[in-house]
Amino acid sequence: MASVPEPRAAIYPGSFDPITNGHLDLIKRASRQFEELVVAVLRHDTKAAEFPLADRLEMIRDAVAGLDNVRVGSFDGLLVDYARRQGARLILRGIRAVSDYEYELQMALMNRKLAPEIETIFMLPGETFTYLSSRLVKEVCRHGGQIDDLVPPHVADRLRAMRRR
Repeated sequence: MASVPEPRAAIYPGSFDPITNGHLDLIKRASRQFEELVVAVLRHDTKAAEFPLADRLEMIRDAVAGLDNVRVGSFDGLLVDYARRQGARLILRGIRAVSDYEYELQMALMNRKLAPEIETIFMLPGETFTYLSSRLVKEVCRHGGQIDDLVPPHVADRLRAMRRR
């Protein structure tokens, strides 16, 4: 008798300040690969967030509405502890360029040391999004540049509203 595979839940962590179409591309593609995907926002990031945690969570929830197997949550502390609490054995990370790889490899190896039962999987963004980052989107918006094709519409509205303040 063949064994039934364990449910495959994955965690996609990040600051998502704000969520971009690049993040959304990875979320949509990953949601087809895993039974459950948890988009997890880091509460106490080392970077100063432009948007408060509650706003980031709301923007992500709005962006993933309709993806039935995607949940949104937040965490602080060790990612592997959060993954265990969520029943996830996979961590999903996006790599846009070689410069991302070095940092992500270091994090993946530390997570493996802390929790050998949890694997890290890297996904490449769609070609359209290889250059895209939350930091760049905020910078373009600050200077009045076009951001409508970089983030979901509700996020673009919020970014422009912040710029007007």
